[in-house]
Amino acid sequence: MNIGFIGLGIMGRPMALHLQAAGHRLAVVKNRSDIPADFVDGGALVCASPREVAEASDIIIMMVPDTPDVERVLFGPGGIAEGIGAGKLVVDMSSIDPIATRGFAERIRALGSDYVDAPVSGGEVGAKNAALTIMCGGEPDAFARALPLFELMGKNITHVGGVGDGQVAKVANQIIVALNIQAVSEALVFAAKAGADPAKVREALLGGFASSRILEVHAERMIKRTFDPGFRIELHQKDLNLALGSARSLGLALPNTAIAQQMFSSCVSMGGEGWDHSALVKAIEQLGNCRLGE
Repeated sequence: MNIGFIGLGIMGRPMALHLQAAGHRLAVVKNRSDIPADFVDGGALVCASPREVAEASDIIIMMVPDTPDVERVLFGPGGIAEGIGAGKLVVDMSSIDPIATRGFAERIRALGSDYVDAPVSGGEVGAKNAALTIMCGGEPDAFARALPLFELMGKNITHVGGVGDGQVAKVANQIIVALNIQAVSEALVFAAKAGADPAKVREALLGGFASSRILEVHAERMIKRTFDPGFRIELHQKDLNLALGSARSLGLALPNTAIAQQMFSSCVSMGGEGWDHSALVKAIEQLGNCRLGE
């Protein structure tokens, strides 16, 4: 198929490369940085705007940071909306506001194209290994059309429901991930403050009921102090803002989510908005005057 892919960042680049490796013809947009050579060498069409990407593609995938970015790519000057029509499919794999997603979908469907929201979880490692979890919202026929592409990028693919429901699932995912990072951070700092070796404590916990992907992957990052993203704190904060804003509109309290957001804000005050989200441990260390490994 002719696939447009907009957003060749930490996650988007390996995702798009999987599609290209499977034989799909990619159209990408040249933005503020040069297109990586591996796309050009693989025959990707380099376009000047999202409109040109949409005109050259049957399915257009977006993987950009936030709700305003999706709106700009879709409806800004030279946006996707100017290049679509009947028979095309827009797939948003970004993590954005569920309510805004439903509004975007209505506007795209009014132009004759289908819309699927399909945010992902799994980070850079999952993107590189084509092992992402993909949470999808949209009409069944539109989801079925996108499914063969999702299968090239992920392993756990779920059609959650209508448009926006994929984004709801992703917000729920980010709540769980943030709270698990905070829990693991607190556990390891407790272990260190009590005089135990955090690495050995992690090893012991991996065999029990407390085991998790956060304990497996991010606890190792915390102990080894490897905080290159991964998934940046500023992006996780964006996702928790979506959670807390939606909770307010629903009359719902998310107290532990709010605390995790404050821990991320503490990291940002140290200059850490670009750190991997596992660096939340630095905020817990600061509160306890205890650094892992010391």
